[in-house]
Amino acid sequence: MKIRTLPTIDGNLLLEALDADDRALLAPHAERRDVRRGDVLFRAGDDVSHVTFPAHHCVVTLVVPLTDGKSVETATVGREGAMGGVVSHGYLPAFGQAVVQVGGPVIRIDAARLSEAKQASKGIRDLFVRYADCLLAQVLQSVACNAAHTIERRCLRWLLTLQDRIGTPELPVTHELLADMLGVRRAYLTEVLGRMQRDGLIAIGHGRITLPDRARAEAGSCECHAAVRRHFEEVMGAVYAPGGRIVAVDVGDPDRLKPPSVLVKDATP
Repeated sequence: MKIRTLPTIDGNLLLEALDADDRALLAPHAERRDVRRGDVLFRAGDDVSHVTFPAHHCVVTLVVPLTDGKSVETATVGREGAMGGVVSHGYLPAFGQAVVQVGGPVIRIDAARLSEAKQASKGIRDLFVRYADCLLAQVLQSVACNAAHTIERRCLRWLLTLQDRIGTPELPVTHELLADMLGVRRAYLTEVLGRMQRDGLIAIGHGRITLPDRARAEAGSCECHAAVRRHFEEVMGAVYAPGGRIVAVDVGDPDRLKPPSVLVKDATP
């Protein structure tokens, strides 16, 4: 029987994957707040004092700002994960910038308190090592995707990644936002999206983009989206609904899962 999650940490699959004793270790240090689209959780160079866990439909993107004003997405995190000081022992300066793409609730835990909980509990420590491995895999795959694949395939990869986290065919995405994520000019992206709409891969509305046929979108995307999903399944025990949304993380039996990277394990306190 599934034990009900404590209300303070309800809505984030990473925290819900912990057993009752481990959730009780974290709950006293957790605070909930609502964030809006466009909010910046931290900027490059900021001391990151809290780990932020998006909850329910909230989605946060980690981007790297460039000197010419552009920025490029390196990871997209929803209720399956966390952002900021995930592996570190405490406060560290941020390398990238975390921007809210879909508003909603987040759960914040002081990085030092989370570090103490990791030291006190093997279950918490193992969960975060596994998640750090998956987050690193997403970042590395994003780098490879940006370097090797066409804008159309990269666009579909990002839209599918967002759909995995909010679970609806209709995605709250503007041309400007998508151009920022992909690091291209808005005018150029508008041309690309027009071609994709004519091909039936997407439907464009006011402030939204719809994936009318997920199977076609997956076929048109590069291998990067499927590779990251597969890694989440193998290392985190991620469970996906038929429509693609991540609905659970199951690390209750670590022996059946792929072990996380040795490099990630060695970096964890």
